[in-house]
Amino acid sequence: MESERREYFKSILNDELKALLGEAGKTVTEMTSDASNFPDPTDRATQESDRNFELRIRDRERKLINKIKDALDRIDADEYGICEDCGEEIGDARLKVRPVTTQCINCKMDAEKKERH
Repeated sequence: MESERREYFKSILNDELKALLGEAGKTVTEMTSDASNFPDPTDRATQESDRNFELRIRDRERKLINKIKDALDRIDADEYGICEDCGEEIGDARLKVRPVTTQCINCKMDAEKKERH
């Protein structure tokens, strides 16, 4: 991969990583500072439901953070943009949409077909 292209994707991944880490920090701050004690059980249940939803979102983002770090490691190892299944180069259009991908579109479609069966 050309160095200019590598830097482009590295900046996209770093920007996304910063945004996700900022959101995670904001969630921690909000959850630790929110010491509301609702006398109404319905209000308390709503708050717990909202917290659970927020935590599920953050768990998904945590997994994405790990994928971003792996992608950055692949960039440093000069392995980024290469399909892990067939070894072909992954197209820029796919990398722009899903910069953490490890499969080209054809291998991903094949994997999804196998998964459905």
